Amino acid sequence: MAAGSGGKRPLVADKRYSARTGGGSGGSGSGGAKKPAAPKPRRTRTPRRPRRQHGLIGGFFLLIWRVIWGIAWRGTAIGAMILGGVVWYFYAQLPPVTELVDGRARGSVTMLDREGEVFAWRGETYGGMITAESVSQFLHDAVIATEDRRFYWHFGISPRGVASAIRINLAEGRGPFEGNGGSTITQQTAKLLCLGVQWDPTRWKTEADYERDCRQGGIWRKIKEVPFSMAMEAKYSKEEILTIYLNRAYLGAGARGFEAAAQRYFGKSAKDVTAAEAAMLAGLLKAPSTFAPTASIDRARGRAAVVIGLMEEQGYLTKAEADEARANPASLSKAAKQDSGGYFADWVMETTPDYLARDTTEDVVIETTLDQDMQKKAEEALSWVFENKVKAGSKAQAAIVVMSADGAVRAMVGGRNVPNAGDFNRATQALRQTGSAFKPFIYAVAMDLGYSPLDYVEDQPRCWYTAGSGDWCPQNYDRDFKGTITLTQALAESRNIPAIVLSEAVGRDLVKQVATDFGLAQNFADGPALALGVSESTLIDMTGAFAGILNGGSAVVPYGLQALKLQGMDEPLFGAGGGIGERVISEGAARALTYMMSEVLNSGTGARARLDDREAAGKTGTTQSARDAWFVGFTADYVVGVWMGYDDNSPLTGVTGGGLPAEIWHEVMTRINEGVPASPLLTEIPDSTYAPIDPSTTEGAVAAEDVPYFDDPNAPAFDGEGYSDPLPEAYTAPLPGEEIPRLDEAPEGAVREGPVEDDIVDQILRDVLGTSGN
Repeated sequence: MAAGSGGKRPLVADKRYSARTGGGSGGSGSGGAKKPAAPKPRRTRTPRRPRRQHGLIGGFFLLIWRVIWGIAWRGTAIGAMILGGVVWYFYAQLPPVTELVDGRARGSVTMLDREGEVFAWRGETYGGMITAESVSQFLHDAVIATEDRRFYWHFGISPRGVASAIRINLAEGRGPFEGNGGSTITQQTAKLLCLGVQWDPTRWKTEADYERDCRQGGIWRKIKEVPFSMAMEAKYSKEEILTIYLNRAYLGAGARGFEAAAQRYFGKSAKDVTAAEAAMLAGLLKAPSTFAPTASIDRARGRAAVVIGLMEEQGYLTKAEADEARANPASLSKAAKQDSGGYFADWVMETTPDYLARDTTEDVVIETTLDQDMQKKAEEALSWVFENKVKAGSKAQAAIVVMSADGAVRAMVGGRNVPNAGDFNRATQALRQTGSAFKPFIYAVAMDLGYSPLDYVEDQPRCWYTAGSGDWCPQNYDRDFKGTITLTQALAESRNIPAIVLSEAVGRDLVKQVATDFGLAQNFADGPALALGVSESTLIDMTGAFAGILNGGSAVVPYGLQALKLQGMDEPLFGAGGGIGERVISEGAARALTYMMSEVLNSGTGARARLDDREAAGKTGTTQSARDAWFVGFTADYVVGVWMGYDDNSPLTGVTGGGLPAEIWHEVMTRINEGVPASPLLTEIPDSTYAPIDPSTTEGAVAAEDVPYFDDPNAPAFDGEGYSDPLPEAYTAPLPGEEIPRLDEAPEGAVREGPVEDDIVDQILRDVLGTSGN
């Protein structure tokens, strides 16, 4: 059928797509029905590769990453919390800046000479608080340029600096944290503060151990520095951190802080230093002991030139300023140049109470008796004699003390070399036999008892019995005996027999008492050899005893401390540590003895010490085998004591007290009296109240009214008051001009200029008593 029922369209699906072009249009009509469209060709699809393997690998790494990330951020968070807690802990513990600027456990001692000039320091000096704002801008910039150019840009630590330091250390063959540390100024300040750890004597035996612990390096130390440094950055401003650093840094020569260092080296405040001086101070931070200008000014200037270059490079100095600083390097102040007086300073420290010297917790100022000009001249005199009179390479030592009549020490040389603090001081610490330098105290007793310098004594062979040793028969140096001579001649020629006779006559106990009262050691020999100086003493005590003769017979206590004050105080805590004490012998006796001792120089064993322009008195002394050689004497103004010998007590060769020690004494006296008007010595020759001394007795002197024992018809008559004329002619010592053999201490071609000193006694004295007594 051509049409469906009722003419309706057949139930077919609507065409989703229109037919392709090429057929007639659809419709009813003749031509028939539409042709169905050709089937659309299927698109060929590329088959997918399996993705399961990739997904597992990616998922695994993603899981690992997520685990690591989770651990990392949680660990970082925990670490940050811990770091923050530690930083906060340190932050809470940090005190105000003013409490941190002086980190010394002990105070210091500053010594002034008799003119008020600084000449020595002991302990670590602190010049007072300075701030980063108050110091010289040159110094401020020099420290930044040298130690931490990024100081104002970091928060306490500099990773770049640490990395650079590790690279340098490894390149130089050290451990990564050995040597350069790459520390910022903040970290260095943390070290100076010992990371807040206080000194604990139960933990550290000494403060030096504590300091070493504070300064130790290593990775663990670096880690501990981080939170402390960050706490400081949080607590203080940059300028406050720099202030602490400027005050606590050690800068050599006992100077703690830049104010003390500026005063120590340049004699000025850190506020006033120039660019050259600032560069030298900043250069000390690298190695204070090495670059200290007092150790080597050339090294210090070389380091300062490096610092000037850094300042110029970083823009802190213009080229013109840098060139000027290099052309005019820093110079030391007069006080800083002073490299003498060290032995004197050590002695003052020893004689000052420990709580105000070595153990002081305060800054102490000591006014002393030192005369720096005399000190320098004494040192130069000693050097001159050793350079011109002693064989090169000699190990012999010498010591000198210069003293006023009241015991005030004006100069002290404790050895030939410039000392380090605490070196052995031969002027004050060496106990040595005194030899014939002891004899004046025998004659002092005689003069005090009423003898006259012109009284007679027998110089003839004698023996004394000593328990356990039998007869002791000493001799004089020249193995000759002069017979009847005056006491003056006996002392001038330092003859042994008369000295022993006189000592036995006046009584050994009295001789010991007078020597003790004058300040000599009290451990005296008991036998007759006492008269020959077998007992020991120090040079300073011997010089002080001779000062007692010069001042008219009163004992002195040698002293160097004039006054002691706390820094900043006007009133002294106490005054002079010595001076004139009790009278020992009468003034007349002292004047008589002075006359006799002046003849030691004029006609006796001390001819080499004789001065051309002024009167002087003294005494030579030489012990067994010349192990010790002395000359101690005085003018009207000063007493000078000289000792010479070996530290190991070896014998000197060719040296007696009348030789090199007398020449040293002469050089010292000539130099220190230059420009000083000559004054006469106070001398007198009193009449005798005693008859001549009888060598046949040891029970004391013979009373004045007794008949003289002399059988010599040429002996002067005793008239009850003194000896009548004629008196013997003054004794003149021979000057034979004999050439001295080339020996250990005698210069080649030297000629003896004075008499031979009687400083060697016989074999019995050497073997039995172990001494010569001269």
